[in-house]
Amino acid sequence: MSKLKIAIQKSGRLYEESLQLLKDCGIFINNGKDQLKVSVDNFPLEIMYLRNSDIPQYLEDGVVDIAIVGENLLAEKEKNIEIVQKLGFSKCRVSLAVPKEVETDQLSYFQGKRIATSYPNTLKNFLQKNNISAEIHVISGSVEIAPNIGLADGICDIVSSGSTLFKNGLRETVTLLTSEAVLAKTFSLNDEKEAILGKLLFRIKAVLKAKNSKYILMNVPNDKIKIISEALPVLKSPTVIPLAQEGWSSIHSVIDEDRFWEVIDELKDRGAQDILIIPIDKMVI
Repeated sequence: MSKLKIAIQKSGRLYEESLQLLKDCGIFINNGKDQLKVSVDNFPLEIMYLRNSDIPQYLEDGVVDIAIVGENLLAEKEKNIEIVQKLGFSKCRVSLAVPKEVETDQLSYFQGKRIATSYPNTLKNFLQKNNISAEIHVISGSVEIAPNIGLADGICDIVSSGSTLFKNGLRETVTLLTSEAVLAKTFSLNDEKEAILGKLLFRIKAVLKAKNSKYILMNVPNDKIKIISEALPVLKSPTVIPLAQEGWSSIHSVIDEDRFWEVIDELKDRGAQDILIIPIDKMVI
């Protein structure tokens, strides 16, 4: 049976979370120190640890079949690659930043200015779209120092918390694009490998759905089951179990993480008591 070749960063932001995702999918990786290629025993998968900047080219050429990579890198490299699933971690943005003493946040500030960046294609396309003419200085690392040494009037770089900008006397002004880790694939997969990818995607979606959901249990008076059930964004309908105490039942359901406190407040207002929240390990729907 063929093995699906997946590329992940051999170091950097995505490395640990990529391995954790595979582990959560039941894929056991037993690699020795400094191994750059590992075959998985319990799933038809072969892992290749690659330099981050090389992954898009390897994908386009079909050297690897799939990869966990940042959207920002795919946008910058402009390769013929398909994104098949957003993964929800390593979220960041590519933004313009200026010295903190610059008062304006307007994009027009950069007209005729010098911008240092390690994302020249992303920046060039954005500036052209917005009719801004600027001089682009390509720097491979430590972009934040450019304004301090007189090399540029501002920068374009990846931003997560913004703490690195702050430490270098810069502040974020304009966001070019937002990014997160994604699962991407080459366009040259055969039917057998597409089938393996489908099985892997099934596992990944189950893990991601579980991370974004909570299992909820609560005790409710029987005469309030209907109005409380109406407040629950359930998969199909909530589970209702009679309690030993007459006139009371336990309702079980699932709620989304992003609506957690909103739903909890409404349930309490409608009469729910003894609310218990439990993390979900996997969620298959």
